Amino acid sequence: MSEEISTMETETPPEAGELTTLLKQEFPDDVTDFHAHRDDETVVIERDALEAVCRFLRDDTRCSFEIMMDLTAVDRLEMNETPRFEMVYHFKSLTHARRLRLKVRLAEDDCKIASIHHLWKAVDWYERECFDMFGIVFEGHPDLRRILMYDEFEGHPLRKDYPIDKQQPLMELKEVEERHVYGRHA
Repeated sequence: MSEEISTMETETPPEAGELTTLLKQEFPDDVTDFHAHRDDETVVIERDALEAVCRFLRDDTRCSFEIMMDLTAVDRLEMNETPRFEMVYHFKSLTHARRLRLKVRLAEDDCKIASIHHLWKAVDWYERECFDMFGIVFEGHPDLRRILMYDEFEGHPLRKDYPIDKQQPLMELKEVEERHVYGRHA
């Protein structure tokens, strides 16, 4: 009887998709949760495994995720869940015509994660946007600074605890020298 229980505990549940099963095999200690909906799989992993998992998803021929389509964060403050933040990465494999959502949970008091800008070039600005809106620090990012809000903006406006009536410091309009004339004659 005890052999049956130990075998059942180590088997991947039948609802695990192909990618989930593969990631559980390759990273058995790092996959913490998963689910699927309409053949789109979602896998939750440990923060420290992000770079290795992403490299595997890009380079392994069974995955071949050539495109990192999007990344964002979710502030779960009002959901009363911990950890508070959840990073969400969306990948697309043109080779295998499938998608994958990868999630990493981050504690409010340790809101940082490794940058994956060196794996997909498009990640650069997505990480900057996420930093600007949520305050999540991407360690190793080459140019982590605001991208949507001005430099003097205080706080991170997509955090659930950002005060809706907060007054931001007014700044003087900065003159910008145009680099291109765009059909205008000087």
